[in-house]
Amino acid sequence: MKVTKISGGPLPTNCYLLKDEETGACAVIDPGFESRELTDAILAEGVKNVRLILLTHGHFDHIMGVNAVKDLTGAKICIHSDDLLFLRDDALNLSSMIPVPVKPFSADTVLNDGDVIPLGSLKIRVMHTPGHTIGSCCYLVGDAAFTGDTLMKCTCGRTDFPTGNYPQMLESLQRLKHLEGDYHIYPGHEGESTLEYERKNNPYMGNNANDFID
Repeated sequence: MKVTKISGGPLPTNCYLLKDEETGACAVIDPGFESRELTDAILAEGVKNVRLILLTHGHFDHIMGVNAVKDLTGAKICIHSDDLLFLRDDALNLSSMIPVPVKPFSADTVLNDGDVIPLGSLKIRVMHTPGHTIGSCCYLVGDAAFTGDTLMKCTCGRTDFPTGNYPQMLESLQRLKHLEGDYHIYPGHEGESTLEYERKNNPYMGNNANDFID
């Protein structure tokens, strides 16, 4: 398994290219922007090898590049069922706040908690982690966790946007905290981490997390 991080967009957002080294099959996770670097990375792997576009949630900064990747590769767009409406509603995906709203699109595959998505020889497990949005999810594969805006280094995503929910966020973080073993955390923004580091240092995963105001 190989993971390549490409950052871009106005915030900026981390997009990941996940590759099964045994078969060459690839997935693009959260293409929230269009960039030459992202296009070149896809072309380097071969457009026919890019099979999936995996979305951790439906905010504009995680989906703005989906149409371009879809047009280039034909990859199947996957998102949790509870965030489906975000793909066609600029108030939900927050692109009403930017000059050019996201062009609406549809998902090819609707996901739910516990689903397992094959990518070559890899098995990607869907973990529903509502809080940032109602349909936020994480993708677990091997020792990697792609956590979007649920879990980031020593913090978590905002819960004050439409469908956000702070108690749900804390519940989702506790689910992640109690996963067996350690994971390399690939978040939607800023630097990478490990689950063990977050268990020890992330205040939103601690016993006093309810003391924080969202």
